[in-house]
Amino acid sequence: MTYAIVKTGGKQYRVEEGQTLLVERLRAEAGDKVPLEPLLYRGDKDVLDGADLAKVKVEAKIVAHERGPKLHVLKFKPKRGYKRRTGHRQELTRIEVTSIKAGARAPARKPAAAKAEAEGEATGASAAAEKKPAARKPAAKKPAAKPRTTRRALAKKKEDSDGA
Repeated sequence: MTYAIVKTGGKQYRVEEGQTLLVERLRAEAGDKVPLEPLLYRGDKDVLDGADLAKVKVEAKIVAHERGPKLHVLKFKPKRGYKRRTGHRQELTRIEVTSIKAGARAPARKPAAAKAEAEGEATGASAAAEKKPAARKPAAKKPAAKPRTTRRALAKKKEDSDGA
């Protein structure tokens, strides 16, 4: 029993070879083959996930583009004369999973940082030094705000000056 868990349209599906399912609309014509992103592969003897998924390929054929059932949306607020009536039909694609393969491991790619270092060594260390951003200076401290004088404080001050 071989199956895979794939991700398409923001959802995850458990698929087997020959299975048909409805997914969010895909940008391809009917009859085209599309690759699906595997998240987990389960074979007869092994389970692959994480970094090992580079050697797993899941392909599907687009059978047809369809629309889902109509959903009626009613908004109503009593005693206010507010009524809104709308509907929604989701755009869907029916696909058939044609193959689930766990082949030979794909050649390892260099990460982007390793490529940049390799190019930096070829051009010289001065180019790498120029690309570093300058260190930021700490922000200057703002002066403390003056205390606000309220009417009550002004009246008290006036009484003290009159009485003395």
